[in-house]
Amino acid sequence: MNIGDVAEASGVSAKLIRYYESIDLIRKAGRTGSGYRLYDNSDVQTLRFIRRARSLGFSIKKIEQLLALWHDRSRASAEVRSVALAHVDELEIKILELRSMADTLRKLASSCRNDSRPDCPILEDLAETMRAKASATGRRKKAAAPGALPTATRPAHPRSRGFGSFSR
Repeated sequence: MNIGDVAEASGVSAKLIRYYESIDLIRKAGRTGSGYRLYDNSDVQTLRFIRRARSLGFSIKKIEQLLALWHDRSRASAEVRSVALAHVDELEIKILELRSMADTLRKLASSCRNDSRPDCPILEDLAETMRAKASATGRRKKAAAPGALPTATRPAHPRSRGFGSFSR
């Protein structure tokens, strides 16, 4: 199968297929004499696996781990379960963070007069928060020893295990 056929069969775009190949998430495709990529049904299955794992929010790094477990027929199911439950913990932390953001925005929006006046409590809060962070950062830099790296502006959640970004 060529890349277009595999993209259609797997639901993964040709661009993503080439990307996954470039980062060694999937095996390098065979090539025709004219240089076109050649794939087989196992590649389609792997791409479907990746697409499903991405739809559940797994990172590329975790998908690499899951693919290794999937291909390892002697794996313990407990290991797969552990990866899945760790991801559930990460998702629950994200949900709490998102709910907190939504609550804050709801509160700010309710304080808005919703009229034609230019004063806006939402923008004022955003500006004040930025001033407070800048001020706190300045105080930390003054208090830090010469040559020391600045500390993070937001402490990590104690259960986050380093997970604090919403980007993937």
